[in-house]
Amino acid sequence: MQRRHLMALAGTSLLPGLSRAQGKPLRLVVPFPPGGATDITARVLVEPLARILEQPVIVDNRAGAGGSIGMAEVAKSAPDGLTVGVATLSTHGVNPAVYKRLPYDPLKDFAAVTEVVKAPGVLVVNANLPVRDFGEFIKYLKANPGKVTYASPGNGTIGHMWGELFKSTTNTFMVHIPYRGAGPALNDLIGGQVQVYFDQVASSLPHIQSGKVRALAVSWGQRLAVLPGVPTYGELTLFSNNDPSWFGLVAPAATPPAAVRRIQDAVARALREPAVRERLAGQGLFPSGSLPDEFGAQIRKEIDKMQRISRFARISLD
Repeated sequence: MQRRHLMALAGTSLLPGLSRAQGKPLRLVVPFPPGGATDITARVLVEPLARILEQPVIVDNRAGAGGSIGMAEVAKSAPDGLTVGVATLSTHGVNPAVYKRLPYDPLKDFAAVTEVVKAPGVLVVNANLPVRDFGEFIKYLKANPGKVTYASPGNGTIGHMWGELFKSTTNTFMVHIPYRGAGPALNDLIGGQVQVYFDQVASSLPHIQSGKVRALAVSWGQRLAVLPGVPTYGELTLFSNNDPSWFGLVAPAATPPAAVRRIQDAVARALREPAVRERLAGQGLFPSGSLPDEFGAQIRKEIDKMQRISRFARISLD
């Protein structure tokens, strides 16, 4: 009787503790290559999570197919509280809206754990474009329909979706130029081959500060300290455009709630540490640490929003 009782507990609330006692690592699956913001965020968490959870924490990069390979790896992993994936607005918002077939279901295959960070977005234009602020930019677009180009890291990327959202909410028209990655897109913006780019603040900030590009609006709740002269989309009454990007954690769908809560609590504690907050701030990232239910609701909201954008722009990828 006692043995059966212990086995039942091992399958529920005690599983995370038993896993820790056995010295098994917590695996953070990053669905993108090393060096990017997603990867950096995961690696910032490694040391504090290992210390708080009292178990090893490793980063496992499974890049490819816009994050789909890594997310599929998480979805098929054992639901034992030892695997979580770094979900993003791309993997759990954009991809479900634009790809006809995904190797994972963003809702059914995962248990939401927590939003880790938010990343403000920014609308930037080439410094030679004859506009000084957002109002002048809108007037210029309406006077030159179809003559302005905007870059993105590729078809079906978050930059593409932000560009199409902008067109729909401002009733303007720009020509989309997809690139193979953010680096080439940003380089051509600086060089003047394209005029507009929808980026994360962290990536464009050095070029804004050097005067190579001009920031016209940011997607954040209030003006950013690093860009005090740049209005938010909310100030401009474009509230749909004011949502930032984000990174969070998801686990395989059948992961016990106790294991999910244990990881969420550890992440929230780690994000309160000054050293962690400082490292994330250096990447233009703002700590979150939301509860599982809150993060799950956010994912559903993002999918709905991205589906509306994809229908407006008729974006559908194989």
